[in-house]
Amino acid sequence: MSALAAGKINGAQAIIACLELEDVDTVFSYPGGAVLSIFEALRESKQIKNVLTRTEQGATHAASGYARASAGAKAGVCIATSGPGATNLVTGLATAYMDSIPLVAITGQVSTAMIGTDAFQEIDITGITRPIVKHSYLVTNVNDLPQVIKEAFYLATTGRPGPVLIDVPKNVADSICKAEIPGRIDLPGYKPTFKGHRLKIQNACKLLQEAKKPLIYAGGGVVSAGAEELLQNLAHRLDAPVAVTLMGKAAYPFRDGYFIGMLGIHGAPAANLAVSECDVLLAIGARFDDRVTANVAEFAKEARIIHVDVDPAEIGKNVTSEVPIVGDAAAIIEVMLEFLDPAEHTAWRAKIESWRPLHSDVYEKANTGGQLHFREVIAELNRQTKGKAIVTTDVGQHQMVAAQFYQARHRGGFISSGGLGTMGYGFPAAVGAQLAAQGEQVVCITGDGSFQMTMNELATAKAHNLPIKVILSNNSNLGMVRQLQKYYVQGNYFGIDLEGNPDFAKIAEAYDMAYFRLERPEDIEETLRAALACNRLTLVECLIAKEEMVFPMVLNGTRLTDMVVAD
Repeated sequence: MSALAAGKINGAQAIIACLELEDVDTVFSYPGGAVLSIFEALRESKQIKNVLTRTEQGATHAASGYARASAGAKAGVCIATSGPGATNLVTGLATAYMDSIPLVAITGQVSTAMIGTDAFQEIDITGITRPIVKHSYLVTNVNDLPQVIKEAFYLATTGRPGPVLIDVPKNVADSICKAEIPGRIDLPGYKPTFKGHRLKIQNACKLLQEAKKPLIYAGGGVVSAGAEELLQNLAHRLDAPVAVTLMGKAAYPFRDGYFIGMLGIHGAPAANLAVSECDVLLAIGARFDDRVTANVAEFAKEARIIHVDVDPAEIGKNVTSEVPIVGDAAAIIEVMLEFLDPAEHTAWRAKIESWRPLHSDVYEKANTGGQLHFREVIAELNRQTKGKAIVTTDVGQHQMVAAQFYQARHRGGFISSGGLGTMGYGFPAAVGAQLAAQGEQVVCITGDGSFQMTMNELATAKAHNLPIKVILSNNSNLGMVRQLQKYYVQGNYFGIDLEGNPDFAKIAEAYDMAYFRLERPEDIEETLRAALACNRLTLVECLIAKEEMVFPMVLNGTRLTDMVVAD
């Protein structure tokens, strides 16, 4: 701080000094001409490890995985140069924005005198990203940098978390900085609500106390708030079942008798039936997105709804609630536990228990004897890791199978792209997760379509000796698109055959990976045990029939109870 005040360092050095004061220990980056001085300052840092990814998109996804695996304790940080370096961050920033992941992205920019001249590698990245970041800065005065960086981390990690972009022109990074780093941040226009309105919480508790068939619907906000144990206490106090969203997969990690699975268009039948019949629905840290509600007009029609969310913009956006409560999930559950008396709903819970077998029944109907099914691979993975591994996924059928059959048992244990549905997210997120949680078992569950979007990040994993396990569903197809084409365009399959797939055994060899090929169901247990025991980068290629689909499936415009359960 004193060096900054004395004007002894330049803007680039000020950036790195500010990152160090934010306890940043890892950044994911790709260099270029506009950020040379930032990389020179980064080279001199004794605290921050630089991870050179193979694409800028990989850097944002890795930063996201890092943030999520560190259980909300840190924001992920990525750095890219101007122009295409900055635009290659866009998908990753949008992914983080949709899923409320704290990121700080620093981009280089052409010198201030060149802005607006269509200079080499000039792009208006703050304008491009404005709809997909929580806030963006174009820093034109070097002395603003310490304040901007302090604000960026505060914004990224408080309230509803999200990405923040800082665009730094080259001459600003090279100029001498004379400003001090502020000790605290006070943003008059930004006052997130944490505690919630006590009278509204009391009203919610009155509804819950009167309920005959209560249901808790938990989303990613529970995970962000670190409210998992509080949620368990609440479920036990209310004697109420708990359904989760994809982003809330680790929101109820205890997996006791109250947990009934994921809700939504590929959700567990028990969860979908419960939300359709409950009389009071308590939604915590969830936003009633269309993947959960299906036909929103038919969603939870019998229920009086209580909606708890830290973001006031989500309250009433998709579903009207009788008791809206703005605030942090942990803080609000703590107050609820003050007001609620123990309840008992034996008949309601018995009815839900009678629905549990429907999920296995679904797959019995869809089962093809002697064929390798990916769900069996993931179920065995869950058994062998006891749900304690950190799992990242890409997007598609394999993602939904992972969501259904892998039961994450700790915060940050299930990392997937929910809102944007970004193919290519899984492996770079695994890189970030492994660096954040060194010594933990990290498994990337992916498909042949998704994996090929970012498998160049295998080089990043190899360079840092990361023992990530990749479980690859290879059906030589874009499986989820094929499934959609079956139901929405009468099986007119087009543009989905991945005929040019590489020989993944040779890919594994090229990146010095341990390789296992899985073709028969009787080999699942032994193959996974051997793969998980490898202390190196490992690929398990599972050969899956292109006809395999994921069930249940709720079609567009229908109710959650109208589940397609077999082909």
